[in-house]
Amino acid sequence: MNRLLEYPTHQNYDIIIIGGALYGSSIAWFLSNNPDFSGTILVIEKDPSYEFSSTIRTNSCIRQQFSQKINIEISQFGAHYINNFRNFMNNNPQVPELNIQAFGYMYLASTKKFAKILKQNQKIQQASNSKTRFMTASEIKRQYPFYNVDDIIAGNHNLVDEGYFDGNTIFNWWKKSAKKNNVEYIKNEVSSLKLSNRGNSIESVHLKSGDQLSCNTIVNASGPYASKISSMIGIKLPVEPRKRYSFVFQAEKNLQKLLPLTIDPSGIHMRSDGQYYLAGCPPDHDPRVDYNDFSFDHSIWEDKVWPILAHRIPQFESIRLKNSWVGHYAYNVLDQNAIVGYHTKIKNFIFANGFSGHGFQQSPAIGRGISELIIYNQFKTLDLSPFNFSRIEAKEPFIETAII
Repeated sequence: MNRLLEYPTHQNYDIIIIGGALYGSSIAWFLSNNPDFSGTILVIEKDPSYEFSSTIRTNSCIRQQFSQKINIEISQFGAHYINNFRNFMNNNPQVPELNIQAFGYMYLASTKKFAKILKQNQKIQQASNSKTRFMTASEIKRQYPFYNVDDIIAGNHNLVDEGYFDGNTIFNWWKKSAKKNNVEYIKNEVSSLKLSNRGNSIESVHLKSGDQLSCNTIVNASGPYASKISSMIGIKLPVEPRKRYSFVFQAEKNLQKLLPLTIDPSGIHMRSDGQYYLAGCPPDHDPRVDYNDFSFDHSIWEDKVWPILAHRIPQFESIRLKNSWVGHYAYNVLDQNAIVGYHTKIKNFIFANGFSGHGFQQSPAIGRGISELIIYNQFKTLDLSPFNFSRIEAKEPFIETAII
């Protein structure tokens, strides 16, 4: 038996959350902070250092530039939450005041087809009170002279509540405050889940420590491991770990103004990052990878990223790489959107999975929504039902055209 494992203090809990990173802690905090909930919560996390979690290896940005109204509304609440963080944390004076560094997002289109999609998306966003502007290439050049727009037709841009935020501070305070609210966190790992004889609920949770637990509700918040957890009770979840690369670089001469998070037609994105700049991308070949595979392909910087940076912003011909890392997306293969809510047949199993790179910006709204679902058996604020598991069973994707 692994003596490094920690043991639960009870054999029965109202809520067991599998995964203690961003989503596990968001749900734990929203539940434990709600005066209408008085139950017991256990969070099971196999690596409390979170060294290789998607939470720690995120780029922590937020945008409203989506094509689906519910995704826009989720991010709008996220922005409101970030900008009023201390207030949401019960005005605790120890909680820092946060705000979004609103350098905005800039989606660039190099084809008429994608420019048309951007224009359609801008209308949807505008109808939801987003401040997105559709811009011609010449308008982009006037506002941001450093771009090369010779191959660009148009772009969408929004400088209001879009940009970078300190997501890890939010995560740390959720975790810290949940513990203060008597949420129990343990270093342990789920080894199996046992269904009831009727097969319509989870009867017990078995841990690597040998403990066997019962609970009313189980939440799968295990990030890239989501399908592994779900498979323990025969559920096929289309969520898999995929590599995403990040690069921090220094320019010989900084740009004359902040660089929006720019989504280049190549799929590479770049933005200001304090005194430096940050770029990111998937590999050209983007398969499922092993859960523990964080090996780094250094050729991606030289052969793929740097040439695109220098093409889009000629001033980036003279840059120096300062840092780089690879993390995992919890990638929803079906439609790259979240899977949220109860299973259709196993009535005490809840999904909080498959965020496909949108996890940080969506975590306040999703954490709140799942807590509502548990406490009130319904979504009370935003209707998150478009993300339910039934679409996965039916193989009917929830189409979002603004995926990075």
